[in-house]
Amino acid sequence: MDAWLMLAPAAPARKLAPRQARAALAADPVLGPVVRQVGPLQLKPLQREPYEALVRAIAHQQVHGRAAEAMLGRLIALFPGQDFPHPEGVLALPEGAIRGCGFSGAKQAAIRDIALKTVGGLVPNRRAAARLPDEELIQRLVALRGVGRWTVEMLLIFTLGRPDILPVDDFGVREGYRLAAGLDAQPKPRALAEIGLRWSPYRSAAAWYLWRAADLNKEGRFKAPVAI
Repeated sequence: MDAWLMLAPAAPARKLAPRQARAALAADPVLGPVVRQVGPLQLKPLQREPYEALVRAIAHQQVHGRAAEAMLGRLIALFPGQDFPHPEGVLALPEGAIRGCGFSGAKQAAIRDIALKTVGGLVPNRRAAARLPDEELIQRLVALRGVGRWTVEMLLIFTLGRPDILPVDDFGVREGYRLAAGLDAQPKPRALAEIGLRWSPYRSAAAWYLWRAADLNKEGRFKAPVAI
């Protein structure tokens, strides 16, 4: 087995609690109507290693989802028999191989950096990540080339299933709150962070409901709050 997949004993990870989160957020004056419109929380993290999630995130930056998946497909095809290329294999690729899959030079450099830092231990495996607090993981991983806070927050929510993450820099989250609160303009990130304190420890669920509010609005199905 590759060294990067070796699992150390881990403390129990904090997990999303859909029923409790929905019940708590349904009582919120702003999120309550959104929860009732959307229904049950359907936030289901994918069982991926952080390394893979980060590489996939880099692929999806600033390109259409289909284009990103096509590039990833070509990269994976270089490693027959593997569900996803191991970092050692990525580092052993000849110069230009990643570019040949359609990735830009910047993305090639970012993917190689993620692979290098995974082999070196900076990027933890899933079990090791479960032992680390949210903010410690954020501070470790934003040191990677091409990885910002938002990318790590998506990892925390959708890969590691952390229950209390509110990505206040996310346009969809801020737009969802604008709609839910009946505001003319989106709140600034700092303001939304302060507002979101009342949703703790279910801020990941709150973000999911705010994303759904923005989605419903795009579809013309969002029911705006009634002014009193």
